[in-house]
Amino acid sequence: MTPAHDANATQPLDRLGRPLRDLRISVTDRCNFRCRYCMPREVFGERYRFLPRNELLTFEEIARIARIARRLGVRKIRLTGGEPLLRNGLPRLVRMLAALDGLDIALTTNGSLLAEQAAALRAAGLRRVTVSLDSLDDAVFQQMNDADFPVARVLDGIDAAARAGLAPVKINAVVRRGVNDHTAVDLARHFKGSGHILRFIEYMDVGTTNGWRVDDVVPGGEIVRMISAVMPLQPIEPAYRGEVARRWRYADGDGEIGIITSVTQPFCGDCTRARLSADGALFTCLFATQGADLRALLRAGAADDVIEAAIEGAWRRRADRYSELRSGETRGMPRIEMSYIGG
Repeated sequence: MTPAHDANATQPLDRLGRPLRDLRISVTDRCNFRCRYCMPREVFGERYRFLPRNELLTFEEIARIARIARRLGVRKIRLTGGEPLLRNGLPRLVRMLAALDGLDIALTTNGSLLAEQAAALRAAGLRRVTVSLDSLDDAVFQQMNDADFPVARVLDGIDAAARAGLAPVKINAVVRRGVNDHTAVDLARHFKGSGHILRFIEYMDVGTTNGWRVDDVVPGGEIVRMISAVMPLQPIEPAYRGEVARRWRYADGDGEIGIITSVTQPFCGDCTRARLSADGALFTCLFATQGADLRALLRAGAADDVIEAAIEGAWRRRADRYSELRSGETRGMPRIEMSYIGG
């Protein structure tokens, strides 16, 4: 038995000493929203060519990669997109992944279809769900997502997830100055005491189409001050190595929030995540420029050991720390769009 197959063997580390623990799997590059920080409509319009069905990894191919990645130390799988709930039959994939011993299966969704699918996903073995919700104000929400979709239906999805046993639900809000920052406190007030965990995310320069400017970023520290002025907060320790959110609890004990500060306080040094695109490319950073083509190996009939070696090799060569380097030397570098690589 080779070390890569031995459950007690040392797991591969990248060039900065970071282990592979988390794999984010995009199951589709399609989405029914057109959030301006991810899929601006002027780029992802009617003429945009999304991946054809035959280029997407099958559920069997995804499950095989997950099983191999599990041997290399992956403990958490998060299904993403695009909008993952647009992929037909997703509970079947969840069931296949849940059958792999020792994996924590989670999902990130815009919540638009969650009310209808939450119970089936939980029954299939989904453990956790994160819902994107940038504002409770319908006008602001629709300005952010550029879709005619009401906040109430996202809230219905969150409630359905909780009833199905997926509580606590995590709610992610991207904050953009002059667009939705004035609604952040209302969002915090709404979820305070709900048992769910609200996380605010600094607006990031993922891809090249979202028109990112540093002036549009609301620093995490500023968000904390806004909320704490109304509902006092206290910092708390991370729950585990590689946790992306800085945690804060309400001083009255009525819940917590998270702040994801990849712009102002990068966390590259503890990043343990790899990403698999819907067409089978493995990326070692959200801001990557290229990935390793695992689909070609799968469809050429490669043995598990060959695919494992490709994943391990990509990870051992990894030296990514884009957010720490964000400066003139990285400006203008080609980057993969978030809708392709998964958030």
